[in-house]
Amino acid sequence: MRPSAGQVMHFSEDPHITRFAPHVAATAQQPEPYVWAVDAEQAPAYWFPRDCPRVMFWPAPGRVHAIEYGWLRRLQAVSLYAYRFDAALFRPFGSPRPHAMVATETVTPLGPPEPVGDLIALHEQAGIELRLLTNLWSLVDEVVESSWEFSCIRLRNADARA
Repeated sequence: MRPSAGQVMHFSEDPHITRFAPHVAATAQQPEPYVWAVDAEQAPAYWFPRDCPRVMFWPAPGRVHAIEYGWLRRLQAVSLYAYRFDAALFRPFGSPRPHAMVATETVTPLGPPEPVGDLIALHEQAGIELRLLTNLWSLVDEVVESSWEFSCIRLRNADARA
């Protein structure tokens, strides 16, 4: 599940959102209010329950996502929805390489939210290796020290360092 050309997506467990207003998220590292979305390249980073801690990295030529065993049942059971937007309403966010798209005005989805479906099957179909780990922190340390591109999301929800 990725946005089509000219679109960006927002993933949510709430299928009842009719408009998205800019806001400052509780976890924001910047004070400006935004509506957040992702492009096709970044979409797989959000094929997870919202609060699921995850480590993602890109060793050539593949892509790997890792979560803790404690999140597997939630990954299997979550109902996740994708909202599509006109990409022209958004601009790239992040430096040196953009990792998201943001809008500073209220936006309306192009249509109703789409159920994302089986998240494990989605990873498999996309050729993304999905790893289950007892604890994420040794992998975090490994990818930080590597030359790989990586991203870590919601690590505050990960189990404590072993």
